[in-house]
Amino acid sequence: MTMQLNDSALTHARGLLRRGEFTDDERDDWSEHAPTTDQENDFISEHGLAEFAKWHLGEDTEMGEDTKGRYHFPYGDFRTLHRCAVISGESRAGQYKHDTIEKSLKELLDGIDGKSKNHED
Repeated sequence: MTMQLNDSALTHARGLLRRGEFTDDERDDWSEHAPTTDQENDFISEHGLAEFAKWHLGEDTEMGEDTKGRYHFPYGDFRTLHRCAVISGESRAGQYKHDTIEKSLKELLDGIDGKSKNHED
């Protein structure tokens, strides 16, 4: 597996953050907030794989560009950036030594926490 940062996804995530389109949730919420396989497939059917890719910070370059399995490290639910997804992704990226992706997720987390009025450390 050769994982690289999906630059267009990072640009998209930064735009969501800038516009305040994020959910300030807790780490464990991602299991409930993550799109289901059916929701992912419906999104791809409606919007295409290129739009699906924008919601994933990692790309496995060994997988074909026309495959759903190419895209990893989701950060939202196709509507908003989710703090819980960012935390989960940052942890996984660190575990597997995907340093650029981990750094990008940390940047997003810091941005969410900086903008959030409801989050308490």
